[in-house]
Amino acid sequence: MTEKTVLNDTHRALGARMVDFGGWDMPINYGSQIEEHHAVRRDAGMFDVSHMTVVDLHGARTREFLRHLLANSVDKLKVQGKALYSCMLTEQAGVIDDLIVYFLGEEFFRLVVNASTREKDLQWIEKQAKACAVEGKERPDFAMIAVQGPNARAKVIGLLAEVDHERIRKLGKFAAAAAQGPHGMPLFVARTGYTGEDGFEIVVPQEHAVALWQALAAAGVAPAGLGARDTLRLEAGMNLYGQDMDEEISPYEAALAWTVSLDEGRDFIGRDVLEAQKAAGNARQMIGLVMDEKGVLRHGQAVTTAGGQGEILSGTFSPTLAKGIAFARVPAGELGDVTVDIRGRQVPVRVVKFPFVREGQAQPGVLADA
Repeated sequence: MTEKTVLNDTHRALGARMVDFGGWDMPINYGSQIEEHHAVRRDAGMFDVSHMTVVDLHGARTREFLRHLLANSVDKLKVQGKALYSCMLTEQAGVIDDLIVYFLGEEFFRLVVNASTREKDLQWIEKQAKACAVEGKERPDFAMIAVQGPNARAKVIGLLAEVDHERIRKLGKFAAAAAQGPHGMPLFVARTGYTGEDGFEIVVPQEHAVALWQALAAAGVAPAGLGARDTLRLEAGMNLYGQDMDEEISPYEAALAWTVSLDEGRDFIGRDVLEAQKAAGNARQMIGLVMDEKGVLRHGQAVTTAGGQGEILSGTFSPTLAKGIAFARVPAGELGDVTVDIRGRQVPVRVVKFPFVREGQAQPGVLADA
């Protein structure tokens, strides 16, 4: 049965086009997907991300447990409220999920994991946690709203209790803090996001979610659906689980080497396979592509490089750049001239570093030769 977030009736009242997304009935857009995309890049937009799963971890050995569970090192988290992006790996170094972990106390960490991987994530965490006597508690009582864009932080802060204004204004990136929202509602405000813009992801008790959404709308924050969220995250060079990575793909093959911490003395799950991949230096590579011809790059299209064949992972038309952009996974080594098979025609594409767009601006080289 398709699940619904607490904001489902609110989306439908706004005329949203709803789709099944990982078993959840979610809004793909409320009208023009491109206008929603531009609202986030130019002002502020909000997304219902209540389908994401919040898991609270408690226990004296929670840090020890996370040192073993995650490829990135939670030892980087020294200040309460700081957050870390990491992959959770199989013993063969495949990505079970990518997630964010928040340090809320030596015996209290919070994870936010993907909706589509919820069940397997919870089973894996429970299995691994037994050795450290860590208790994992799913929090279905929470909803989550992401508010993103150059004016997002100011609009959110304007809704908070005055006593919280300065503290939340000073909140650093990848950090979170408790705050009081409209009508005294308790909020967990994290300076994180999935769009390449500044903003917050706000965890709110379900009973307050509709009121918070309405307050944000009244403050001029535009509702945006999953369609805009996908074009925004791809422009920002951010992976989508299940499309750009999965249990058959290692972080090195998903351009996520920066999330792997091979710190001395830490035996995390999948480490030996990653060390072997790194030593061999032959892992497939994930690259960014831009197409200057008219058209759209799509998932599954064949990519030809000097080193052999690959394929498009995520592809879309970029509203910000007005060009086709994509991630592709291709063999290791020199690329040479790269082409994509579009309906039997080999179309030339340029290889560029991603993100394609940062804070609303095309990154160097992305628009070259346009």
